[in-house]
Amino acid sequence: MSVTERDPVSGFATTGHDWNGIKELNSPIPRVVVWFLAVTHVYAVIAWVLFPTWPLGQTYTKGLLGGDQQLAVAADIAAAAAARADWMSALATQDFDSLRADSDLMARARATAEPLFGQNCQVCHGAGGTGGPGFPRLNDGVWLWGGTAEEIETTLRFGINSPHPDTRFTQMPAFGRDGLLPRPEIVALTEYVLTLGNGVIPGDTSAAATLFQDNCAGCHGEDAKGLEGTGAPDLTDADWIYGGDAATIRQTLLAGRQGVMPAWQERLAEAELRMMALYIESLADKGAKDAP
Repeated sequence: MSVTERDPVSGFATTGHDWNGIKELNSPIPRVVVWFLAVTHVYAVIAWVLFPTWPLGQTYTKGLLGGDQQLAVAADIAAAAAARADWMSALATQDFDSLRADSDLMARARATAEPLFGQNCQVCHGAGGTGGPGFPRLNDGVWLWGGTAEEIETTLRFGINSPHPDTRFTQMPAFGRDGLLPRPEIVALTEYVLTLGNGVIPGDTSAAATLFQDNCAGCHGEDAKGLEGTGAPDLTDADWIYGGDAATIRQTLLAGRQGVMPAWQERLAEAELRMMALYIESLADKGAKDAP
């Protein structure tokens, strides 16, 4: 019968393993760990019985207590909707002038619209409506289709170049790709547009100015300041959607532009559409105040 070797310091038996004179102790599992494991197993059995636990194909065991977090969340959402039903109804039915005159209602609408904007619009238009390459700024007071809540609501409701039958529609022709202008004239137009920061020179009869009046003024206006409500931007200011450098302007003339704004009518409730319109309208006011 073999004699178990014990460590002379701790008194615990060793496992017999030896690493260069270092021997592994065969120490017992601490009792507190054993009790902890026992309690967790007992709790698991109780939880299996009391709470929803085991999947059963298309359903699951409901548990004796019948707890259902999905139903609890649905109840919380319904309670929140009921609590704000009165002012949400006002947002959906009152005209915008009446809504603007109600400071308490406007405060609630802005507070609710801000996270709604973050969830649905911020990915394209940026935090606070700061915009980005290919996506217009919403906080600078420069508008393609009008910046009142009434006009913004129409844009939100039907979109721009969206599949909705009532969508706003605009398209920048591809003068190069579709062979509307030869490359030398596109180069001349690019250089001309770069000079428009100082405005159109009255009586300019240069070849480039004539090209602009013949091909671009119908949308952007004879003064190049754009025609609000048609989607044609002002070319004389510093506000650009795709970029105002020579390479980007040339690419725009060559390949055209046709940005898409989704139609939100089927995605947002009536009150949400209108509060979003008011919120975006207020972004432009705030941006104007914060401008240097």
